[in-house]
Amino acid sequence: MRTLLLIILIATAGITSLKAQTKNFIDQPYIETSAKVDTAVTPDKIWLSIFIAEKDTKGKLSVEEQENKMAKVLKSLGIDLKEQLKLTDLSSNFKKYFLRSQDVLKSKSYSLVVYDALTAGKVIAGLEKIKISNVELEKTEYSKLEQLKLELRSKAVQKAKRQAEAMVQPLGQKPGAAIFISDGNSYSINYAKGRSRMEMSYAAAPVADEEPLAVDFEKIKVISQVSAKFKLE
Repeated sequence: MRTLLLIILIATAGITSLKAQTKNFIDQPYIETSAKVDTAVTPDKIWLSIFIAEKDTKGKLSVEEQENKMAKVLKSLGIDLKEQLKLTDLSSNFKKYFLRSQDVLKSKSYSLVVYDALTAGKVIAGLEKIKISNVELEKTEYSKLEQLKLELRSKAVQKAKRQAEAMVQPLGQKPGAAIFISDGNSYSINYAKGRSRMEMSYAAAPVADEEPLAVDFEKIKVISQVSAKFKLE
């Protein structure tokens, strides 16, 4: 009986202490504000999907011949084939088609990563010259996205503090130490996602010395939001 009574007393004391802490937090004067900051960054990882097919036509080029030509083009652009070019079908090098009225005999699919839009444009233009035109944009990314989100959270907290200072300044008060900070949300908006094909426009048919324009992909927008409570002094 005494043991049960002791347990009840300890539990009651804990609840009372918790209520006191909550009451103290609510009763003290404070100001609450939220802030959002954003920035836009240029993608530094661009994935291209390359499809090579061997067709049952006169004077056809085998997949192997096209593959070797592609390798020469990519190497001429300074691309590390071992690091940047991968087969997307890891179970087999070849996909075989035997459908009726299908003239494709063999094919290979690759995923190529480059690090800027200009190189991506040069890859597409170079492959077009050797009759490899089935190139699609898979996705774009920014490699330091998580670090950037942390930096934006810090800036959002600083902005929340400045907002609190501006709000109480007419009252002759100022915000003190933060008594509560909540990480609202941090996310990115990648406008390139969902765009399956990267199109290159030329005023005329490509010639040997034609170069793509030095333009970037649309930037990735990164947003962070926080809310904070500051003690009023």
